[in-house]
Amino acid sequence: MKEYTAQLSNRGGRWHLYVALLDVQGCSWPEHDFGPSPIVPTAAARSRALAGLGFVFTDDAEWAWTEHSEIVDDDASPVLLLASTRVRSRDGDAP
Repeated sequence: MKEYTAQLSNRGGRWHLYVALLDVQGCSWPEHDFGPSPIVPTAAARSRALAGLGFVFTDDAEWAWTEHSEIVDDDASPVLLLASTRVRSRDGDAP
């Protein structure tokens, strides 16, 4: 089964979950907006959102968190948190 990368990010106080489909008819980004919240969506909420987009976690999926500077190469730049994990289509290979 084909695997994809799901990512969770926060921009402007809103959490967004999206799946990067870079090789599916060019590029598409199915996404779920959790709305404004200072709190990271729970693992259960992320799982429900992914299911709503038609995806499930792979068997060995774990969330990995990284941080990125909003302005590249600027130590004083605000930090953006990004989480990613591996998912697959809930209905087989087609997203």
